[in-house]
Formats: sequence, C-alpha cells, structure tokens
Amino acid sequence: MGRHQNRRGFTMVEVLVSLLIMALMLTSITRMLTTVRTTRDHIHNTQETMLAGPAIVDLIERDLMGLSILDRPHHQLISIRNRVELGLDADRIDFVTTTDGKEWEVFDQRAVRADMNEVGYVARPNPEYDEFLELFRREDLGIDEEPFEGGRYTFLHDRVLGIEIEAYDEEGIDAEPFEDWGNQEGDEETSGLPVWVKISVTLELAPRLLREQLVRTNPGDRVVTYTRIVRFPKTLRIAQENTPRVAIPAPSEAAGGANDPVQGGLPGGAAGGGRGGLGGLDGPLPGEGDARSGGQGSDRKDG
Repeated sequence: MGRHQNRRGFTMVEVLVSLLIMALMLTSITRMLTTVRTTRDHIHNTQETMLAGPAIVDLIERDLMGLSILDRPHHQLISIRNRVELGLDADRIDFVTTTDGKEWEVFDQRAVRADMNEVGYVARPNPEYDEFLELFRREDLGIDEEPFEGGRYTFLHDRVLGIEIEAYDEEGIDAEPFEDWGNQEGDEETSGLPVWVKISVTLELAPRLLREQLVRTNPGDRVVTYTRIVRFPKTLRIAQENTPRVAIPAPSEAAGGANDPVQGGLPGGAAGGGRGGLGGLDGPLPGEGDARSGGQGSDRKDG
C-alpha cells in the first residue's frame, strides 16, 4: 500500500491577509502621489504669486520713476485714463520715461534702442476668455509730438481681472483721487505731475491642474491684488514749474554775431532711470491683433 502525500493550498485566511496587505500598500502609494501632485500645484501657484504680479508692478514702478519732463507742455507729462472693459477696471497710463528701451529697432542693419521712450500700459478684453483682460506694455522709440500714441505692444498677462490707476494732488489720508489726469490742454487742475500715483493690478492665478484645482479650491482664493504707490520726487514737481527752455534767436540776430548769448538753459527733468529686459514683438493696438511675447511678472495684497 503506497503512502498518501498530503497536498496543501492557500487557506481563505491567507488569501484575505495578502489582499489586505496589497490594499494597504496601494493606498499608501496613492496618497503619496496625491500629496506630490498637490505640492507641485501649490509650488506652481506660489511661484506665480511671487513672480508674475510683483514683476508687473515692479516694471510699472521702474518706468514711472524714470518719468521725464524734458521740454514738454504740462498736459503732456503724464496721461491717466479711466476705462472699463467687460465691467472690469481697465485704466490706461502713458508717459515719457528715461528707462532704457526694452524693444530693439533695426536701423542700417544695426539693432539699436533708445534711452528715452514713450511708454504706456493698456488692457483689452481677452479674446479667448471673456471674463479676463489682457495687459500690454506700449513702447515707442524716442519722442514725437504725440507721446501717448503709437508704438509697439508687449504682452504681459492674460488673466487680469482689473487694473486701477489713481492720481493724487496732495498728501494725507483725506486726499481725493483723480481717475483721469493730464492730456487735457487748458485744464490746470490735472495738468503737470500729481504728487503720487496708486496702481492696483488684480490677477487670477492659473491652477497647475485645472480639473483637480476646481474640485479642491474656491476660485475666489486664487484672486490676488497687487498694489504699488509711486511718489514723484518733490524736486521733479518743482522743476516742472521752472523748467528753462532753449531760446532760438531770430535769423537776423543769429547772423549778427556768434557771441550773442542764448537765453535759457538746458531743459531738465527725470526722476531717475532703470535698466531691464523684457521680450517684445511687433503688435498692433490692443484689440486689433493678438501679438504676444514672453514676459511676466512688490507688494502683495490679497483680494
């Protein structure tokens, strides 16, 4: 009679224990991956908060601190226009600055840029998302008789929920803001330079993974307002009242003698300059095209 060999398999308890261990491992891995994705999204939004908004207001401030009053009529020193697009604040500002140009122009097969330019900031409706505005920086090489028009536009940001610019003609907490300033010949109240300017730019931070962020995050939590106050030096405001201008002698006087003194002196005025770089493209006036260029950009104030 041959021996009977015992044949054994996995019991139900062993199978259940194995499945439980595998389930615990998969759960741990899933939680780890979820944490990694959430952390990545948080870092992305933090970087955008620290880079995009502050860079934009830094750029505006640097241009304003280089504002020039060089031999210009008072109503053409700075222009601030109160505008509304899609129910959102879309104010515009234009002026002449001594900040080095960001745009390169080609003359005689040589790339050049000016150290005095016409600069402006303007917003238009976003052609892809009607709840947002697009912000552009205008730059016109050199200076002409129309300092608030023309030039090329550089794209800055496409998720703008508002840009508000206010001018003040006095210091103090009771100072009344002016929503429009300059560019009106004969208007003495808003001609020349204001004492200070307040700029507020409101952006919505773009989530890294839109589908996941919409589930976990209130869209209102991604709205941030960046505010910057720019005060013009008192010396610059005094200089605009006493700016000397070069007096060109009449032809008869000029022919009479080369030693005749020329009245006046060199016109002056700039609060300071700045240097920087930002990519740009030829672009039409916002609203007529969709030219874009890289460039984003301190104070943060939660909206």
